Amino acid sequence: MNIQRLFESKKVVYSLEIFPPKKTTSIDTIYNTLYGLRGLRPDFISVTYGAGGSEAQKNKTCEIASLIKSEYQIEPVSHLTCVGSTKQDIIEFLDRLKAEGVQNILALRGDITPGNDVIDFEHASDLTAFIKSYDDSFNISGACYAEGHCDSASIDEDIENLKKKVDAGVTHLVSQLFFDNNHFYEFMDKVEKAGIHVPIEAGIMPVINKAQIERTVSMCGASFPVKFSKLLNKYAQDPVALKDAGIAFATEQIIDLINNDVRGIHLYTMNNVETATRITNSISNILASCNRQV
Repeated sequence: MNIQRLFESKKVVYSLEIFPPKKTTSIDTIYNTLYGLRGLRPDFISVTYGAGGSEAQKNKTCEIASLIKSEYQIEPVSHLTCVGSTKQDIIEFLDRLKAEGVQNILALRGDITPGNDVIDFEHASDLTAFIKSYDDSFNISGACYAEGHCDSASIDEDIENLKKKVDAGVTHLVSQLFFDNNHFYEFMDKVEKAGIHVPIEAGIMPVINKAQIERTVSMCGASFPVKFSKLLNKYAQDPVALKDAGIAFATEQIIDLINNDVRGIHLYTMNNVETATRITNSISNILASCNRQV
């Protein structure tokens, strides 16, 4: 199923993200995660591409996406990064996805790091255009950044680049995580003025431990509102309380976003079934009520 149709039939789409097991871990570990998440009845589940896009990680991404579709009858979205890949690499991955019945791709540039340099694709817009030219049957989603991409000189420049991505064939966007909804609302206003009219899901990551907070800051540089900073300071030495507070904060974020007519919520689960379940249960009635109005 082309997930673009979900946004035609639902007022608020709800989706989850998972990641493949690490290189040293068996893919079997993902089965318990998927078994737990399937009962949450998300509209789709996205599967990350794995650090560096190694052949083993590519295989895991494709295998998991296929499992989500065939075993659990949930629509999968496969991430696909292009940095470090040749056109032939991309073609082989696309062919495998198609053979497995996976129709939806989240097209990403990926991180430029030593040993993972630009080869045939410089930007996600280049990857998007290539996929569309190779096989137009794929539906392509893209990423966006409520506070601007770290490589962009300004939020306005980032939105100009985002427009190129949409013009190349992206039909739906998922935002990077953020903790201040006002940044997302300001971003949406700018996007509308720039002529970008595809559905945009808000990406939410519940922060449930101190190590995750530190990784989050180094990964994307998302700013913390005063309320969030106070929460971290108050419960920094109490892991259980911090987890509860982090889940509550993410839930409040989501409810506020839904009340302000967001088109979708994309929950970064970090493969944590308990956290995803608690948040989903807290917002399920609100989601159901919104979608009954369609």
